[in-house]
Amino acid sequence: MGAMIAWLRTAAFLVLFYGGSFLLLFLGACAVPLPRRVMFWVARSWSWWHRQCCRFVLGVRIRIEGALPGEQALYAIKHESFLEAIDAPTFLSGAVIPFAKEELMHIPLWGKAARRYGVIGVARTEGSKAVRHITKAAREAKPEGRDFVIFPEGTRIPHGDTGKLQSGLYAIYKILGLPLVPVAVDSGPLYQARPMRSGTMTYRIGETLPPGLPRAEMEARVFAAINALNDPPAE
Repeated sequence: MGAMIAWLRTAAFLVLFYGGSFLLLFLGACAVPLPRRVMFWVARSWSWWHRQCCRFVLGVRIRIEGALPGEQALYAIKHESFLEAIDAPTFLSGAVIPFAKEELMHIPLWGKAARRYGVIGVARTEGSKAVRHITKAAREAKPEGRDFVIFPEGTRIPHGDTGKLQSGLYAIYKILGLPLVPVAVDSGPLYQARPMRSGTMTYRIGETLPPGLPRAEMEARVFAAINALNDPPAE
């Protein structure tokens, strides 16, 4: 019975969330030539709708441990599922500037809307050229005052595993000169499961790192903080 309920929740979530997403994608495409605040509203509405579907359809509660710094910052967030990517405007209470893989920017309609919103595409196969592009884009976007969101391991990592921090993290941290806030999540066991599971997902906000730290220290502290919710190894 429990498995059947979970499958029904999952099916209802997929129908409701993606149904609403298609409508908001259409609105986003229409909003491309309009003032950017309209695109900000569309993105925030999409994130809000996703949060409501998670809470009231899947039964996923979101708990936040720690406090946000209250100033413009670069957020380095563990990436276990699409949940934290879609949830970023709700979690950070405003329009953010995400870094996303370049392939997403070529999706019809979505790509144009994402660029208008301010998403910075990362061509992960282009090495140093990609780093130069994203640091230039980040520097140009900084005066907008929005928070930046990066998934420092570059891709989704299964819960409990650790990935390698990508070189772009330090380059962006250095060029922006903003506080860096590492955030651990444990969305994978709920959101990546099939069927999806109900329960509590946690954001654990780590200690804010000041600008200007040496690379080795910054990366060590970020790595430890974003993996703070990993399950302890079995004895």
